[in-house]
Amino acid sequence: MSNTSRKLSSDEVSALMEGLQSGEITANSGLNNDVEVTDFTFGSDNLELLGDYYALRLINERFARLVRSIFLPMIRLQPKINPFPPEVKTYDEYSAGLNSFMSLSTSRIDELRGSMLLVLEPSFISVLTNCYYGGKLANFPSAKGEFTATEDRIIEIVSDGISQCLEAAWKDLMPITIKHQSREINPQFATLVESSDSVIICSFVVQLPNVDSASFDIIYPLQTLKPIASLLRSRVQSDIINDDSSWRERLEKSVLNVPLPVSAILSEPSVSLSNLVQFKEGDIMNLPPVDGVDFFVNDKLLFNAEIGETNGQVAVSLKNRL
Repeated sequence: MSNTSRKLSSDEVSALMEGLQSGEITANSGLNNDVEVTDFTFGSDNLELLGDYYALRLINERFARLVRSIFLPMIRLQPKINPFPPEVKTYDEYSAGLNSFMSLSTSRIDELRGSMLLVLEPSFISVLTNCYYGGKLANFPSAKGEFTATEDRIIEIVSDGISQCLEAAWKDLMPITIKHQSREINPQFATLVESSDSVIICSFVVQLPNVDSASFDIIYPLQTLKPIASLLRSRVQSDIINDDSSWRERLEKSVLNVPLPVSAILSEPSVSLSNLVQFKEGDIMNLPPVDGVDFFVNDKLLFNAEIGETNGQVAVSLKNRL
């Protein structure tokens, strides 16, 4: 039995290199002719530049949590949104899988000196529009060729909300500013990059009850993310973003910040109409002995209190809640 796993000696490696340079040994020598072999140049693979997209995957996971607040007011429930791993294709390959009628919003990222594309399905836009204006959550299988003015407004609201959530999700890695540029309904007219250029596809699936799952894509040109390749390979930690909280927590915080007027009534004396008409400026009215103060919140009696003083200011001390 021959040992096929042994390492080549220095002389053998030198002889092999001389044979390759002289042409006596070809690249396909010793290979099965039935096996298809293609040439490969090391360092020419664009995917190797961004590594395993670790940071981009973290950004997408954080964005999936944040973007739920955009759809919550429309469908009146918090959907479950799952991100797919980033995928690299040529823009032509990606466009070939799209329908001829889609919502495609192009935006500019100034810090990266590049653009991004948001792709929304028409059926998802129809579901959001119907729910936003009081309808039920249901599928709309009918095909159409353009969006109504109302649906255009929903697309604008969703696009702006997604841009804000993306800016927040990217904040840990680097601050970015997303500015809307144009909107198209036909993939052939959405000029993001050349058809042969590579793009990074970040897909998100939205799971809704009793209806088909919807999805939307965020497309980055590969050239846009190349300058920050080292950052995308880093293991970023979430220590800057502070608004990644649940809808319940944010609702509780908002409710607790609602301002309410408070008032305390010292006394409510009674006076006859004949004495009242004789009152003039400077008169003094004697009050009966004060036995506790009524403390009101928004005209509702909530506490019994006592009048007092603190730091030179008149104050009331809350004794018991009614």
